[in-house]
Amino acid sequence: MRTTLTILGLFCALGATATQAEDWFPSKFGADDTLGAINYLDPAIVVKAAQLVKTGKTYALGVETGSESPAYPPRTYQMTILQLGDGSGTPFGTNKATGNDDLMTVWMGVGSQIDGLGHLGINHVYYNGTHAKDFVKNTGVTIFGIDKLPPIVTRGVLIDMARHLGKPVLDAGRAFNRAEIEAAAKAQSVTINKGDVVLFHTGWLNVADSDKKRFMQGEPGIGIDGAAWLASLGVVAVGSDSWGVEAMPFENPDEFFPVHQELLTKNGVYILENMDTRALAADKATEFLFVLGQPRFVGAVQAVINPVAIR
Repeated sequence: MRTTLTILGLFCALGATATQAEDWFPSKFGADDTLGAINYLDPAIVVKAAQLVKTGKTYALGVETGSESPAYPPRTYQMTILQLGDGSGTPFGTNKATGNDDLMTVWMGVGSQIDGLGHLGINHVYYNGTHAKDFVKNTGVTIFGIDKLPPIVTRGVLIDMARHLGKPVLDAGRAFNRAEIEAAAKAQSVTINKGDVVLFHTGWLNVADSDKKRFMQGEPGIGIDGAAWLASLGVVAVGSDSWGVEAMPFENPDEFFPVHQELLTKNGVYILENMDTRALAADKATEFLFVLGQPRFVGAVQAVINPVAIR
């Protein structure tokens, strides 16, 4: 078992729950909170973000999701068209109505996706100190479900790390933390504010177009210090043009998705994976109206999404 999780497991076994609680729970939003950083959003933030729209240009941030989409094993996607798709069935009614339906068998974590607060925890403990036994059922989670999230409408910020670091595609394992994120933001004349959704452009999504195996073997991304700093600013969500958002191989080889733990588990900050930031980066768009009305799949901990940036 990996070092960090082993230590946490020993603490729990020794009855050290109170010590853990002092570190990252209860949440600043209250011991019963289930929404995390979405609590920062309010109508005033939405109104202010809407004022960023000057041209009406829209950007689809979601990638196409299909059977060929690279995905974290064993996640898969399968589509079946049902009913009269082959044109041989009997039409209905005097108006000869025909049609097709979709049957999808898909993991929610394929393609562009949002990670909810029930997705990843620390030794079976999730956001706000909630133990898996208290909310995880085989029919879906009873709290932290994607269906419980309100729409995320706020200011979006793009930090173009590829441009700042002078490479069209950053290398796998290249971590960027507070100092580099601050420097990139300053160079792009943008400030990260409370309630923002922060997206990073690393160029990594381009790798998926030519080498899907390499795309899934690693990625550039946020380091643990960068994640903790962003959370301290009060951001609602952090995303990137990569499948896991954080740098892989991990900064500490003995740890496993520590940035996910820092953002989701400890701070209630949502994660947006496989965001297509290429058009925004090409237009040097540093801020925009971000709009996400996620599908309300009851009990899901993730969901395939297509957020929209509007300038």
